[in-house]
Amino acid sequence: MRILFLVHAFNSLSQRLYVELARRGHELSVEFDINDTITIEAITLFRPDLILAPFLKRPIPQAVWREHLCWVVHPGPRGDRGPSSLGWAVLEGAHHWGVTVLQAEQEMDAGPVWASVDCPLRAAAKGSLYRREVSEAAVTAVLEALDNLARPGFAPLPLSTRPGHGMLRPAMRHADRALDWDHDDTQTLLRKIRCADGSPGVRDNWEGRELYLYDAWPASGLHGTPGELLASRDGAICRASIDGAVWIGRLRERQGERPGLKLPAVTVLGEAIARLPEAPQGCGYREIHYEEEAEVGYLHFDFHNGAMGNDQCRRLLAAYKEALARDTRVLVLMGGEEFWSNGLHLHLIEAAANPADASWDNINAMDDLCRAIILTTDRLVIAALRGNAGAGGVFLALAADHVWAAPNVVFNPHYKNMGNLYGSEYWSYLLPRRLGSEGAAVLMQHRLPLGAAEAKECGLIDGTFGGDRDGFQRELKQRAITLANAPDHAAQLAAKHTRRMHDETEKPLDDYRREELERMQLNFYGFDPSYHIARYNFVQRIPHSRTPLHLARHRSKR
Repeated sequence: MRILFLVHAFNSLSQRLYVELARRGHELSVEFDINDTITIEAITLFRPDLILAPFLKRPIPQAVWREHLCWVVHPGPRGDRGPSSLGWAVLEGAHHWGVTVLQAEQEMDAGPVWASVDCPLRAAAKGSLYRREVSEAAVTAVLEALDNLARPGFAPLPLSTRPGHGMLRPAMRHADRALDWDHDDTQTLLRKIRCADGSPGVRDNWEGRELYLYDAWPASGLHGTPGELLASRDGAICRASIDGAVWIGRLRERQGERPGLKLPAVTVLGEAIARLPEAPQGCGYREIHYEEEAEVGYLHFDFHNGAMGNDQCRRLLAAYKEALARDTRVLVLMGGEEFWSNGLHLHLIEAAANPADASWDNINAMDDLCRAIILTTDRLVIAALRGNAGAGGVFLALAADHVWAAPNVVFNPHYKNMGNLYGSEYWSYLLPRRLGSEGAAVLMQHRLPLGAAEAKECGLIDGTFGGDRDGFQRELKQRAITLANAPDHAAQLAAKHTRRMHDETEKPLDDYRREELERMQLNFYGFDPSYHIARYNFVQRIPHSRTPLHLARHRSKR
């Protein structure tokens, strides 16, 4: 089928659906929902069989849904309606939820149902649930709806509510999730913060400062006067509740009409919390941790939204070196459950006094980390991707000997979408080793997401397995132990060392880095401001004024 994606932005769910539908042979194009005229023009150019809306912030125009089959992917069970569906589910502590594919009509979320799929909900932030449970259910629901569309005589079901399932919900307001540190217990505070995590955040006040809170976790072993700041760790702050405490990893401070940037909480509060003690290990908040089993080490690094600033890169490099001091035969780099890595921390760069200098420092910190992994020859290193990876995060993974991914992982192995950024992380060494020079050039110009299956087929990664995240993690451990116990383990290490020496003789790693950074220096300090403009638009969530041609294929054919 010819399917036009109509989206507010090409977000994680849109990308996942794009990957799944492209793999099944559908002809796809994307148009950002900028205005009605642009949408109608896109339809005229592409002539789609179906318009799919997985992420919109306004209704589809009547002139469109009256003339074309339009499906809206709604993150709620059949009968649920309203723009804050998943937020209400998190706030109310729902254990089960769903995704519904609705036909667009006059009344929003009220059209006939083409498919509806239930899913469980963890006690987690809205964004985490959206990227995992909701995305999985959405893929299943859209594929089921397409099957139904192809079934002769199938008629979509009328919208109706089942007992205890769904209702028309208003847009959630600040008053619905207002924090009361003097009376709310820890679980209530967590639900209130998590129900708005991602956007818009939960508004709060601290010593006269208007703050928006994100990235909340329960603290362990910390107590104090309700509302009191107790400790900090890895950029997060801990604040007391009536029965414990809550970690808050990210804050955004509104200053007048400026919305502010989402940054590590310690960065936002600055000198005001300079004397706050650092919490010990086991306090309930950790970005990096290590575990070991059967001569295999597992290094976890779970950074918010996969962004890696200077401090995170340096702490991870130190943890990596500590892991190398352990007596193991295999080291598995686990990344985080939500993201493997997305490379540079663009929010911290944007907030810096000199973003060009901050960019330069950040890319060098990433390069130092990649270099350490590439130069490891005394054990096998595995990159195990449970979450998505983008830009420099992909090439951080390629620094390992084996790259394995869960089947639902989406890769964006390119830099160009960020203002034609050239990129570093030794990609000009790592990528041709896997794809050849020509294949590497094609991939870097591709600019579209890749699913794990496509990444395996083109040679970007070595394997995808497990069926789902849990299955991937179970099989990952079995495979890692098998590698550690392999009879030819010593021979594999010897071959790895020989190859590294050969590659170094052919062209030193330092030369790859120097050449990449010469190009990056032009991006950061040169006359072309494209990178700085793209970064600003990204972190400030500036709406697109047009759809990029690599997405709007119907326009590139003109």
